[in-house]
Amino acid sequence: MALRFAERKTVSSSAPAFITRSAEAGRKQASSSSSSSPHFSPKSSKKVTDDRLATVIDAVNDRKLPPELRGQRNNVRSETDIINVVEQRVWHAMEEGQFENLPGKGKPLDLDTNPHADPAEDTLYRILNKNGCAPEWVELNKEIRNSIAGWRIALGRAWMCKDGVDDSKWLEASEALKLQLRDLNNKVFRYNLIVPFGRQMFGFKWEREIDQLNEETQIEN
Repeated sequence: MALRFAERKTVSSSAPAFITRSAEAGRKQASSSSSSSPHFSPKSSKKVTDDRLATVIDAVNDRKLPPELRGQRNNVRSETDIINVVEQRVWHAMEEGQFENLPGKGKPLDLDTNPHADPAEDTLYRILNKNGCAPEWVELNKEIRNSIAGWRIALGRAWMCKDGVDDSKWLEASEALKLQLRDLNNKVFRYNLIVPFGRQMFGFKWEREIDQLNEETQIEN
């Protein structure tokens, strides 16, 4: 009985030593493998990612160019270089007679539909056109141009009252003209919000109008 108890005690006391040796061996193997594997810092990995992203962006931008300019993106200084390539293509096509047998040659163009416009907007514009109406931004454009033309005539008349002796009439008229110009700029702001992209107009500035009036007066004198 005492012998069996001693054997059990020997086995139980030797188990922790075996487990400890196994754990130490595992830690050494992990440390050796981690030391042998390459170490990447966050900065170096971010640089690699940025370089790859820049390469992809360059490749995408290069594919946007005509085939004649691909691989030479650094030599493209402006849009003129691209336009020149397009013009050369057109001239070569004309010399080869590619425009001679186009469908509809010699016939009037069909301007009832615009293939480049949004179908919903195109339908709306055709309905307005048939009823003798125009889009709001077209009417507002006419109103702004007519108003600024009349305003400049009024400015010229008020300018004639400025004689350097008694400028009271000029000061009174200029205040009214400034208020009218502010209302015009509000219309320009509203026009730029509803007009199709690329048709926006600049606002009017009092100082620029006065400078232009001065130049016109000096030329006449």
